[in-house]
Amino acid sequence: MLLAIDIGNTNVKLGVFDGDELEATWNLATGIHRTSDEYAAMVLGLMERRGVPPSQVTGVALCGVVPPLLHTFVVLCQRYLDSKPLVVEAGVKTGMRIRLDNPREVGPDRVVNAVAAQSLYGKPLIIIDLGTATTFDIVSQEGDYLGGAIAPGINIASEALFARTAVLPRIEMVRPKQVIGRNTVSAMQSGIIFGYIDLIEGMIRRIERELGTRAKVVATGGQAYPFAEEISAIDVVNPSLTLIGLRLIYEMNKE
Repeated sequence: MLLAIDIGNTNVKLGVFDGDELEATWNLATGIHRTSDEYAAMVLGLMERRGVPPSQVTGVALCGVVPPLLHTFVVLCQRYLDSKPLVVEAGVKTGMRIRLDNPREVGPDRVVNAVAAQSLYGKPLIIIDLGTATTFDIVSQEGDYLGGAIAPGINIASEALFARTAVLPRIEMVRPKQVIGRNTVSAMQSGIIFGYIDLIEGMIRRIERELGTRAKVVATGGQAYPFAEEISAIDVVNPSLTLIGLRLIYEMNKE
């Protein structure tokens, strides 16, 4: 079995593959001060409860955007799973050409998502990750990673309004009944939710205009399903995209 680990700014997502099948997934809160032993207690406990003995894990692939935790999880894998993980970073085979000014700048999770989306859905592609940040990643008709765009995530935007103003409250991210808010909470919900819908729709239009063609639009991340219900341009939602990409890249790099 392969254990795939995606270390994000808000959550650490883990999945176990038996061959090509994703058998189980888990989400842990990201905590940079947790030790490898603490994370091991959680990870191994969750695996046992789902009937996945850690002794059956024969390989590990991981990527992350929180540098302090990369070492933490490498130690966890070596100490508790007796496995040296494949860390997706510069020099790892992905089967995809990175057409950036500096390819080392791109987040590994974004490349992993692009690899998975191309394998599953073809090309050209727009991959939208609606998580801590809202990212747009573009794969050309030739299968090259072209780059993309990064905007604040919807929760960051909401928290910024609460934290940086004197009177605006913290709000629940619920779609309001109408665009014109009749009170402060509904006005904030309208501005954030409908504003992000228009941001995403507008970015899709602009990207396709630059590409000169219609692209398949794939959404992932914690906010993907709510926005997919509102945005007809999103063709498919796959919350496990990064885990699937990790499995594919692991297979490419097996000796």
